[in-house]
Amino acid sequence: MMDLGLSAGPADADLIKDGSEATFTQDVIEASQTVPIIVDFWAPWCGPCKTLGPMLEDAVKAAKGAVKMIKINVDEAQMIAGQLQIQSIPTVYAFFKGQPVDGFQGALPGSELTAFIERVIKAAGGEAPGDTLNDAVAAAEEMLAEGAAVDAAQTFAAILGEDPNHAGAYGGLVRAHIAMEDLDQAEAILNGAPAEISESAELEAAHAQLQLARQAADAGPVAELRAAVEADDGNLQARFDLAQALHASGDAESAVNELLEIFRRDREWNDGAAKEQLFTIFDALKPNDPVVLNGRRKLSSMIFA
Repeated sequence: MMDLGLSAGPADADLIKDGSEATFTQDVIEASQTVPIIVDFWAPWCGPCKTLGPMLEDAVKAAKGAVKMIKINVDEAQMIAGQLQIQSIPTVYAFFKGQPVDGFQGALPGSELTAFIERVIKAAGGEAPGDTLNDAVAAAEEMLAEGAAVDAAQTFAAILGEDPNHAGAYGGLVRAHIAMEDLDQAEAILNGAPAEISESAELEAAHAQLQLARQAADAGPVAELRAAVEADDGNLQARFDLAQALHASGDAESAVNELLEIFRRDREWNDGAAKEQLFTIFDALKPNDPVVLNGRRKLSSMIFA
């Protein structure tokens, strides 16, 4: 795995441990002078605690030492629970520099726990692992844009080694293999995406790019197809083929214009193939791309005319 500047982090035993009233000052107040301490107030009879605790531990481990966690059984630490006015459990507090800086009551979903941990890290002036991974994704995207598809693929794969559900890295890995013209591998990677991110915008874009790449392999010569359209202006199949060839040659704007012309002439032609192809091109590009913005505007004006 490539080095993304993320250390393996301390052992779990150093990150998460049980605390007590006797050790609270040392484990929380003193320890939080250098690193944020997450304190989980729980009890053995508390059902939601049994759900939250393991999820919170996973979120702390994922932070790789940027925060630590102390578990306090309120049945054995009633004085501290009273001092902190804990009225229900689970209750979680984050301490930094000896003071509570954030907290919540009740069980939260995993995404909100991750956001809580990142918020605490940033409040303490640290950098959340997600920020570092996003920086690595941006660097890999630059490699891909500059034509270094192999290096980009290695970087995307390394990011996924840190976070298998990083949609940006997953979509990037698919697109890197498309750039290497390894379409079967790109499709295999796409089909193996975790369910949690399978419908993300990043993977939808990668899927659209794969569709277009497969079409490009069968696209005809632009000059011949343009001549066919000029010879028979009403030949919508030739115009559609021309649009595919134009996109394959890198001219997305002209491809969109030809597809819009087909839609203007006969929006139901070939079961709405022109509109479907337009959406595939739009999905493959960034949402703020001028080709997408102008194309969607023109399509909308035709639909609602």
